[in-house]
Amino acid sequence: MNFTLYGTEGCHLCDEAGALIMSVATGMQVAVWQEDIADSEALFSRYGTRIPVLKNESRGTELDWPFDAAQLREFLGDVQPD
Repeated sequence: MNFTLYGTEGCHLCDEAGALIMSVATGMQVAVWQEDIADSEALFSRYGTRIPVLKNESRGTELDWPFDAAQLREFLGDVQPD
């Protein structure tokens, strides 16, 4: 399953979210791309005050920060472990 983590360089919350995602998603069939909102005016306009945001690309659903491991597991819910 494909996910996008929206954030920007130098964002410590984005770094925290990325580390949490990596630890929770270990062993799951998950691909996470990081997208820097500073590279797009449209993304900056949409996510500028919300980052980090994790988006499920298949469903279009989004999980806004702050989220913890339990919330992240629920969001990733139907992803099967390897």
